[in-house]
Amino acid sequence: MKTAIGFRPEFLDFQRGIRVGNLEERERITRILKIALESRYGEGFVTERWGRGVFWRWIGYLPRSNRAAKPLSSHVSFGSAKFFLAMNPEEQLFQCGLQVERGYGKAPREFAQCQLAEDWDWHRLVAALRPKSPMERELLRLTREGFQIRGGSWDASETGFAGVSKLRKMLEAAPPAQWAGFQLFYPMNQVDVQSATGLDLVESMLAVFKEVTPVMNLCMQTQLRKPLAGDGL
Repeated sequence: MKTAIGFRPEFLDFQRGIRVGNLEERERITRILKIALESRYGEGFVTERWGRGVFWRWIGYLPRSNRAAKPLSSHVSFGSAKFFLAMNPEEQLFQCGLQVERGYGKAPREFAQCQLAEDWDWHRLVAALRPKSPMERELLRLTREGFQIRGGSWDASETGFAGVSKLRKMLEAAPPAQWAGFQLFYPMNQVDVQSATGLDLVESMLAVFKEVTPVMNLCMQTQLRKPLAGDGL
């Protein structure tokens, strides 16, 4: 598959977003990562996005089996943990990692489907944030390796990790009338991106997804199989 990849560093535009339009199939990151994830984990993934036109700001990949397992929310993707890519022009960062959404604790009538339901992965995430837990071990490991955590209301999210107890309190304190969530991601700046090849970047994204898979499994109803050694493109 390596020879077929046509993704290029300039497709990560720090002013406009992630380029997905007006490209050949072998250049489109949405297709490249979806094929790689489905090969790695042996199951289907749903691709979500935020944006329109040629450039998108956010792309998500969620295991189809986990969404289908939800008795109340199998028709929406908000309740499912997902791998994500995001371009953050405000902070001049490209972000890659894991996202779990809370949605609204109290949704406006026009966004009723975005109301937090009992079967959302958010509840497993919050419950897993306990001292001396598998979640604590994974978050400590990843933050020591350069991963960052952001959580709370998207309108005023906080960055940093000061332990699972404080993180849990921060997440629980998000106002119910605001959209909230949790992100665990590896940041890359413009120099990092422009000094890499397109293949380097794709392999880095897949390596990040592999690193956050144990945390994702702690949040989901279903489980992604452990990637095999050397598993990649």
